[in-house]
Amino acid sequence: MEEKIRPIRVLVAEDSAVVARVLVDVLTTDPDIEVVGVAYDGVEAVAMAKSLKPDLITMDVRMPKMDGLVATRRIMEETPTPIVVVSASVNVKDLDITFESLRAGALEIIEKPKGIGQKDYEAMRGRLIRAVKTMSEVKVVRRMPEARLRRRTRLPKAVLRGGEKGPVVLIGSSTGGPAALEKIFSHLPEKFPAPVLVVQHIAPGFVAGLAEWLGQGSGLHVKIAAAGEEPQPATVYFAPDGYHMVVDQDGLIALDDGPPEKGHKPSIDRLFTAAARTWGSRCVGALLTGMGKDGVAGLAEVKRAGGLAFAQDETSAVIYGMPKEAVAAGVVDKVLPLQDMAAEIVSLTS
Repeated sequence: MEEKIRPIRVLVAEDSAVVARVLVDVLTTDPDIEVVGVAYDGVEAVAMAKSLKPDLITMDVRMPKMDGLVATRRIMEETPTPIVVVSASVNVKDLDITFESLRAGALEIIEKPKGIGQKDYEAMRGRLIRAVKTMSEVKVVRRMPEARLRRRTRLPKAVLRGGEKGPVVLIGSSTGGPAALEKIFSHLPEKFPAPVLVVQHIAPGFVAGLAEWLGQGSGLHVKIAAAGEEPQPATVYFAPDGYHMVVDQDGLIALDDGPPEKGHKPSIDRLFTAAARTWGSRCVGALLTGMGKDGVAGLAEVKRAGGLAFAQDETSAVIYGMPKEAVAAGVVDKVLPLQDMAAEIVSLTS
């Protein structure tokens, strides 16, 4: 007799009864998912995480008694559980809480699905269910109590050893990327001599908020890339929603509205490959945490052009997918823990 596979047990944390009902309805359309409870505030979410021991929690940002950020911190300190932040707001304050929740241990951001019949319902439903299924398998660790941490702790910045103009730094990241990028950018010097071009796989509508959040904790200028810009030192350029970010033969940023590659738009491969053609041996490419293979072929092009290729190590990656594939393909010069990435980049661009 075939053994029945246990469904993924999900706790929904959402203060709106209407939205909670939509989330429950969406999740239970998949037979592999079971909603075991609904928490209508952060205090309930913490208590139910402890009593129900779900496989995953969907976490609202704004809730009474305790917001999603504080609830995430408490859960990761007391009963570590995979958490997906489900947010509909693009309000700057709400986005700050959303991204701080990723620093606190949440794994992913997903937009709140609308009701059946609403525009993009099927696409949103698909993204939410995929996120729940994937993130429920991530092994999370207990976090240090917040009382022992300082909000946005900043270590001394590395000191450049000279040189007026450095190469270009290319970064590709996916799940776990926002927190990893925050760690790197907060340790780069304000007069960093190279531009940084980034493709981050993230739910539609959140990349601008991510750039805003990262800019608050870094001496670098962090922005969404615009077509025709010439990349400047000490500036981070993010690929915008729905466009591949590439560079032309003159080194100017171009935005391509072509089809997705390997299911991604923007594509890490597209950026790395185009930059390798333009900057050649002056490229420093880094592939961070995330699932899939996007970035592996592009990193191979960086290496082939004489540039340097790095990958985040397994112990510091939320999901050791893209870096693992790059290592297996033999296109990585060095595998680094996240805490060493900024110092290595500074060393190479000095």
